[in-house]
Amino acid sequence: MDHIKKITITLITVFVLGACLIVSNFGSALFQEGNPIPLIVSALKLEFSDTEYVQFAKTEKRNRYLSINSDNNRYEVVKEFMNSKGWKYQEQMGSGLIFSKNGEDAVVEVRQFSSNYFIWEIQKAFFN
Repeated sequence: MDHIKKITITLITVFVLGACLIVSNFGSALFQEGNPIPLIVSALKLEFSDTEYVQFAKTEKRNRYLSINSDNNRYEVVKEFMNSKGWKYQEQMGSGLIFSKNGEDAVVEVRQFSSNYFIWEIQKAFFN
């Protein structure tokens, strides 16, 4: 019976510490995008892999990605992604990064999610 008690206490401790880490990493931003589970899973993928972005939501009109917020060249991952699709970076206007291709403009919406991550959205129409 003591063995089961030790395992239970250990599991509760691990769960509480994990919850504290998640809350400290995301703070008040945790529920700003609705269901936080896809974002938490994406953040874990970013932290434990070498990828620079993770797609966490996909609708008929938009793709949404999560990236780690770095102080130097903050939106470089977005620029490289769009460049790989043939879009050339033009300028930043507010929270939008403007790209052009064949006389057409595309705006990638970028917003801070937490101090460690930012979200960017691209309309699917730009990739048809």
